Amino acid sequence: MKRFIWALTGIILLVSLVLAGTGWSYHSYLLTVQQLQAGLAKTSSAQKKGFVLLDVRTPEEHRTGMIPGTDFNIDFRDIKSRYRELGVQPDDHIVVYCQSGHRSNIAAETLADLGYRHVYNVAGSMNAWTEAGFPIDRPGR
Repeated sequence: MKRFIWALTGIILLVSLVLAGTGWSYHSYLLTVQQLQAGLAKTSSAQKKGFVLLDVRTPEEHRTGMIPGTDFNIDFRDIKSRYRELGVQPDDHIVVYCQSGHRSNIAAETLADLGYRHVYNVAGSMNAWTEAGFPIDRPGR
């Protein structure tokens, strides 16, 4: 029994050391639509909001409407190959949304894995935004 406990302890320690060295030190954070709306309402212009707002839905979904102040639309499947288009530094703030929050969570974790320290996933994303009665913009307006 003692050997089993020592072996199990060794495995846990080994896994901890491996994970610590894989760059998983950053995590994305969860942001409510109310927090996002409050942050957007505090700014005098969309360019001075202090964060990048990223829609990770498909271009077709994006054309149906977006959160006002959205800076970029990059499909979540393309984040790893297109993240440099955001033009952000590792300490900049990035807020990510999709339709329900699932794809934006994947994109946010991908950005965090790439070394970005302040990545926020919008809980419920567009579904929660529209349910809260917040305004929607259309691209090109």
